Amino acid sequence: MTQLFKKIVSAIKPDSFQLLIIVVLFYSFNNLKISTGLDTLSPGQPLYGNQTLISQGRNFELGFFSPGNSTNSYVGIWYYGSPDDKTVVWVANRESPIRQISNNSRLVLSEDGSLILYSGFDLLWTTNSSVANKGLLLDEGNFILSDGLSVVWQSFDYPTDTWLPGAKLGNNKSLILTSWKTSDDPAPGIFSFGMNSSGNPEFFIWKNSQKILWRSGVWNGLEFDSFPTDQTNFRYTGNDQEKYFTYNVSIFLTSRYVMTYDGRINQWVRTENQNWRIYSSQPADYCEIFGQCGPNGVCNINMAPACGCLNGFLPRLLDHWLAANWSGGCIRSKPLQCSSIEFSNTSGVSMPANSVSSNLESDQICRYACLANCKCNAYAYNDGKCSIWIGDLLDTRETVGDRNSQTNLYIRSSEVLLLQSKDKKQANVLVAVFIIIPLFICISLTYILWRVWRRKHNKKEPGERSENLLYLNLEISSKQNADSDSITTSSPPGSERKVFNLPQFSFSSISAATNNFSPVNKLGEGGFGPVYKGNLLGGKSVAVKRLSKRSGQGLEELRNETVLIAKLQHRNLVRLLGCCIDQDEKILIYEYMSNKSLDHFIFDPSKQSLLDWRRRVHIIDGITQGLLYLHQHSRLRIIHRDLKASNILLDDELNPKISDFGMARIFGGDELQANTNRIVGTYGYMSPEYAMEGLFSIKSDVFAFGVLLLEIISGRKNTGFRNSDCLSLLGYAWELWKADKVLELVDSNLDIPSSFLPLRFIQVGLLCVQESPADRPTMSDVLLMFSSEHIQLVSPKRPAFTSGGSLGSGIDKGANFTMNNLTASVIDGR
Repeated sequence: MTQLFKKIVSAIKPDSFQLLIIVVLFYSFNNLKISTGLDTLSPGQPLYGNQTLISQGRNFELGFFSPGNSTNSYVGIWYYGSPDDKTVVWVANRESPIRQISNNSRLVLSEDGSLILYSGFDLLWTTNSSVANKGLLLDEGNFILSDGLSVVWQSFDYPTDTWLPGAKLGNNKSLILTSWKTSDDPAPGIFSFGMNSSGNPEFFIWKNSQKILWRSGVWNGLEFDSFPTDQTNFRYTGNDQEKYFTYNVSIFLTSRYVMTYDGRINQWVRTENQNWRIYSSQPADYCEIFGQCGPNGVCNINMAPACGCLNGFLPRLLDHWLAANWSGGCIRSKPLQCSSIEFSNTSGVSMPANSVSSNLESDQICRYACLANCKCNAYAYNDGKCSIWIGDLLDTRETVGDRNSQTNLYIRSSEVLLLQSKDKKQANVLVAVFIIIPLFICISLTYILWRVWRRKHNKKEPGERSENLLYLNLEISSKQNADSDSITTSSPPGSERKVFNLPQFSFSSISAATNNFSPVNKLGEGGFGPVYKGNLLGGKSVAVKRLSKRSGQGLEELRNETVLIAKLQHRNLVRLLGCCIDQDEKILIYEYMSNKSLDHFIFDPSKQSLLDWRRRVHIIDGITQGLLYLHQHSRLRIIHRDLKASNILLDDELNPKISDFGMARIFGGDELQANTNRIVGTYGYMSPEYAMEGLFSIKSDVFAFGVLLLEIISGRKNTGFRNSDCLSLLGYAWELWKADKVLELVDSNLDIPSSFLPLRFIQVGLLCVQESPADRPTMSDVLLMFSSEHIQLVSPKRPAFTSGGSLGSGIDKGANFTMNNLTASVIDGR
């Protein structure tokens, strides 16, 4: 083509300028790589070799490429804006390359719903899917095929060598990473990375799908032994259908995991100048290679030789001492007897491979579980999970100084201790040692603790000096780092300003700020007691919640609750500023919300017009963000348990803030659901599984959010239908949905812009209030439904409490619940 162009130019006469322009345009058109500029592939519109799809946010690009120096071509996904050496994250036809790309090489979405790659007339690759009528490249790097309602196929279900945020990696054979053959050949290589198919969840690197080269260590709910998690938020999901991990990273960080062709799992992060660098690489050292020191051996990278034996074991072969060969590992110094009941505590080591785990109540029960099996060599107990090891202990490493060294490994001892009952004197000594002396120590410690408690409550320690609420500086407090747990207070002029984890204010200063708790300063009253407006010397205000004596909350529970709420840092959560504990007085100080609560607006006909559609959408988004933080992004998973309109406060700019954590519960680790014998909450917002059985989880909050969402859109209370054909707002909305008249639910006072779709908000609300918790979305799903209008929503099932009886008929007589404005609460010990 270039030679032809030169000949044409040389033949053009000077006065043939127009012809020259035509030739230049023709040449440029034939050499230009065309980007469709769209993210969608439709039937009848093939993607050719010089075209690409670009995701909506311009994060990823899909098209044809040739890796490195290879002459083969493939269809893949790479980061948008990559140079010629593309950062490829997924390859479709990695086993069937295009040997010679042509103008007729194309990716087609067929009429029957399959995605097909052709090279001329040859079919090279297909998804074998059906029904799909649209292909879409998402900003997460996932290419999906959709039938208009749901996803029927997605590239995230068939990863190649790269794991992206949001994608699954699990025990399914398709959900593993397989390395490229070489740096220029995407064909499957000999190394793979994935999750074990059985046993405790952990990651492995395999060679040829069988030989283990490396393992991450067991997931304990927060982290792994040998897989860094400080830049990555891992999440494990396990049920009867599937088991998998997903992860996400900060919105300011771009990251990916890659299984390399030389057998490493690398985490790459993109720097500020858009270059990629390796953040972590596993295995990181010699000791992290699986089983380096053989059975019952232990590896220490800081020692020479690195291999040694666990307590009670000796090297199997003499040349171990010369570090020539540790494949044989170690054997017991004495044979293990079934009557052996003693264990040696080995700390500072990683947990060996191939453990058998179960949830047990205590360390002692876990010990007995090991003793019950003569082949049990060791056990470990951590956070309710008992792990025992049958047979040899494989792949153990020294982790002195490591963050995971707090779990102790108890190795069964070969020594058998015998009690000689014939020797009466010895028996008496043992009784004194093991019974009388510990009992005396326990009684003494109990008395000492009681004295300390008395002194602590009768006289405040210097570090707990009460502060003057009138001098609280809100401007300094609001400018502090969002990650800080401390709150700064100002002292009277001339004195030193101090920083406390949570200030304790004097009762006299609080009384002065509230004008001696004057009824004029009273803002309202909830299940815990009245709330007053407190006026500070600087002209600012705070909200003072005075807990009534009948609230049932004790001193220690109050301390725990205040520390918890003080650590919650989010713009959509009301901030706790301090507390007061003075004899029988228990008071909490919160930031002041001038516009009171949401129910003052949406349920008051005279104020409903102040919340137009855009403001209501903004409030819904803020509540969604706040709940998502509590459920997923805070330091511990927190269930609010009393989400309702009166607990959504509005600041000066009508920004929503979730308040009243009096009934909140903390979930830790893998805990997903809990049960309580005391039902506390608000009529109309309690989920059916909580109201009927006392079961609560994050899906309980999702149900309350769904009720609140429908109330915001309609301007009507859920419980305001007692004299109508419907039991509640949920029943009314469901009847309108079935009759295809659901838009009649929208508040008639609202003037909705054409750019908003109220139908989507109503459908999300109905999805959140479905009968079964499994059918309800999570708050991260809700946020995705609101932010991605191209995602098709499933049709909701019948909501709870729309037919038969009433909520009260299913609750135990000892339960506590209230109407829409008050909350009767009983604090469960955390």
